[in-house]
Amino acid sequence: MSTADIELIDVRKAYYKDRLEIPVLDGLNLEISAGEFVALMGPSGSGKSTLLHLIGGLDQPTGGSVRVGDAHLERMSERELTAWRSRHVGFIFQMYHLVPVLTAAQNVELPLLLFRMSSAERKVRVATALNVVGLGDRMDHRPNQLSGGQEQRVAIARAIVTDPDVILADEPTGDLDAKTSEEILDLLGHMNSDFGKTILMVTHDPRAARHAKRILHLDKGVLHRDETNTSHAPVRTTA
Repeated sequence: MSTADIELIDVRKAYYKDRLEIPVLDGLNLEISAGEFVALMGPSGSGKSTLLHLIGGLDQPTGGSVRVGDAHLERMSERELTAWRSRHVGFIFQMYHLVPVLTAAQNVELPLLLFRMSSAERKVRVATALNVVGLGDRMDHRPNQLSGGQEQRVAIARAIVTDPDVILADEPTGDLDAKTSEEILDLLGHMNSDFGKTILMVTHDPRAARHAKRILHLDKGVLHRDETNTSHAPVRTTA
């Protein structure tokens, strides 16, 4: 079960172009409990992806503090953040970022190459992750031999193969049809309910957001609404 709660205190983020400051997040405060499934909604340019990157240690705040579990990310060097991310965070993006010349198994194995681990243990972990996402029979297929939904499942397997505490998903169904989107969202629901993963998902789609247990609304760098999702869609099981 995940032990990583998330806390942001007075977080500000600005980018600079020449001498012009471009604010993105403005004094944001947020708490996410370990094991929550949270959807983050808002218009384009509202700061959703920036917030995701700060929580994932891909970027650092201009001001304020970002804590994930026991890690205070704003105090860490780039080297420390890289090591921390590899152990504690799984990323899923709209574009699958699979290596075309590698098989599904080889793509999933990539994060494990950062660890001291025998090839036998890596093989077991890869097989387990692909079985969890329902692709145990596609291990030797390359991305061009898979459907879009299957490619995203490989990306999810790659995100969970290190057994991270937190899964950060940025528009994970944005490039998929409605039926495949539902399958991917159900799979994320299983990651949350069955494995206790803390999930923060950026989405612009209300139908996707209803799979989360809590919905945050961000606009112009400020949280405007934080609501429990009373219409939360339960994870469907297949026979």
